[in-house]
Amino acid sequence: MERDYPLEKVRNIGIIAHIDAGKTTCSERVLFYTGVTHKIGEVHEGAAVMDWMEQEQERGITITSAATTCFWTPTYAKGDATKKHRFNLIDTPGHIDFTIEVKRSLRVLDGAVVVFDGVAGVEPQSETNWRYADDGNVPRMCLINKLDRTGASFERSYQSILNRLTKNAVRMQLPIGEEDQLKGVVDLLTMKGYHFEGEKGINIVEVPIPDNMKADAEKYHSELVEKIVENDEAQMNAYLEGNEPSIDELKKTLRKATIANQIVPVFAGSALKNKGIQPVLDAVIDYLPSPLDIPPPHGIDPNTGEEITREVSDKAPLSALAFKVASDPYVGSLVFFRVYSGTIESGSYLYNATRGKKERIGRILRMHANDREEVKKVFAGEIAAAVGLKDTVTSDTLCDENHPIILERIIAPEPVISMRIEPKTKADQEKMGTALSRLVAEDPTFRVQTDQETMETIIKGMGELHLDVMVERMKREFGVEANVGKPQVAYRETILGNAEAEGKYIKQSGGRGQYGHVRIRIKPIDKTVDAEDLPKNTKRDKDGTFEFINNIKGGVIPQEYIPAVEKGLREAMDRGISAGFPVVDISCELYDGSYHDVDSSEVAFKVAASMAFQDAAKRARAVILEPIMKVEVVIPEKFMGDITGHLSSKRGQIESMSDKGMNKAVTAMVPLSEMFGYVTNLRSMTEGRGTSTMEFAHYAVVPQNVATSIIESRK
Repeated sequence: MERDYPLEKVRNIGIIAHIDAGKTTCSERVLFYTGVTHKIGEVHEGAAVMDWMEQEQERGITITSAATTCFWTPTYAKGDATKKHRFNLIDTPGHIDFTIEVKRSLRVLDGAVVVFDGVAGVEPQSETNWRYADDGNVPRMCLINKLDRTGASFERSYQSILNRLTKNAVRMQLPIGEEDQLKGVVDLLTMKGYHFEGEKGINIVEVPIPDNMKADAEKYHSELVEKIVENDEAQMNAYLEGNEPSIDELKKTLRKATIANQIVPVFAGSALKNKGIQPVLDAVIDYLPSPLDIPPPHGIDPNTGEEITREVSDKAPLSALAFKVASDPYVGSLVFFRVYSGTIESGSYLYNATRGKKERIGRILRMHANDREEVKKVFAGEIAAAVGLKDTVTSDTLCDENHPIILERIIAPEPVISMRIEPKTKADQEKMGTALSRLVAEDPTFRVQTDQETMETIIKGMGELHLDVMVERMKREFGVEANVGKPQVAYRETILGNAEAEGKYIKQSGGRGQYGHVRIRIKPIDKTVDAEDLPKNTKRDKDGTFEFINNIKGGVIPQEYIPAVEKGLREAMDRGISAGFPVVDISCELYDGSYHDVDSSEVAFKVAASMAFQDAAKRARAVILEPIMKVEVVIPEKFMGDITGHLSSKRGQIESMSDKGMNKAVTAMVPLSEMFGYVTNLRSMTEGRGTSTMEFAHYAVVPQNVATSIIESRK
């Protein structure tokens, strides 16, 4: 079986945005125009194809990223079948509680279309998603959507992209009219106007540029051409001599610059009113990369630890990354994966290099949201889902056993909120364990643990909505009824000072005794030093929360006991210092100790290390840390004073105040513990007209009076 589309005609793209900017509505238009669906499903009617979960349809938000495959021939190719391209499209959630869906999708995509609300412009989650795309070096283009709404402004939204996200943004289009007068767009590269007519705007009609727009169009056309030719010396010289390059030459240079993240093209439209979506699809083909245009995948050889790369080719050894696990009521567990090199056939055996296990792949499915098409083989550069992989979870690498590789992992953010949960009946108890383990496998930001003192089950997640959705999914998908406690904040502990301590564990009870003796120093981690620049005797965790320095000289503690010391330190950190919260950001140095030829053991050294840590931590100015959230509140101006005062009363620090359309936007840093139930308060204070968004910003030291009450409540 041969591939039906050459690699250069494949585009793996994601649609990312802040909540309610219109991502799913854009995706529905893409499915309609590419012929995947023959009827547009609307989000507000609960009928969107890409929002296929019941909860998504009821709440009108995207909870899980949905993948689909579609095909597009550029409109300027006039139906030439040889120009048809395959799109693997992922529609991602915009709500901060489901941020892992964006992060892991961007990890396997080659390009992204970032959608903005034409009234609000750049919003908090737009910035977070943009940062994730920067981390992955993902080329992107922008669509300023919803330009049909009252208060919409292409220019204001475009300026917010320049001011808050990137100076590399450049206008590709101007809208013809705005708000209820939105008629179409002007293409600034070709200097042509377009209206979108017929059923659902399917007919693209070329129109003259309106007289009142000609001056602006000329001005921004020159800006665009200058921005493009800056990236090509020959074109720059020709342009300076008065010779403007041809459209095809400009497109080629713009493509290179977009892929190199030197330029971010910005488009205009309204998905709901079916205006401006087809030119965006053309631009995906023209400017976003194929799998051949991005750097080849690299990883490490699990046997040698050396860094290796793979050629993006069907003939290269297999390397694929599992980026999502989903429970499907019909086929069981689905593992979504991106093939970077080689091919995968259904029924074949794969090697999970991350876990060191062989897996048999049962069936391979090409997904269309929650519909599926079975295929026998997938090729390099494609995204598909597998049935039958029992031990593979998010971030695992699947490869050829004779050419093993572990690709770069997807790092999940740490949960900031927890909740106690218990089954309602004995029957629910048996099912709850299965349900929770399945949900944990699906979502790396959802964690489950047992409180060792009370033996209660605790679930942790990214926010109230996240945990609410998980409890609801347990009920609907697994039939588990559960009682839940009040949400709790995920506090942490750390130290601000340095301390030394000695831990000695000696036990004689007839026969062989126990002997472990260590001396340690602890201090806050120096985050100004990168992990790769640390000395060889220093080991730092990937998340940067713990560092272990082995400074034992002359064999005063034998090497076989060193791992036990490290384990003892970690266990002591998990137990906490003053309030029982996990300890983070600590550097522990083992610098001395002693051992006994007969009585020493791993257990003894583990206990000694734990004792030493507890002793040192109490003398190193231990503090409690709390999650601080970046909160943006959008309100009519008359409520400004009430809202800023209310945020200040919640220990909030006002960062900025700005205009947002007809309203005012207040940005503040507020502790998460003060934000429970805030949305209800906001509605009652603003006659139901205020809205707020919240995302995790950082951890900060809790004030002493608050820390005292937290410690008291833990006793």
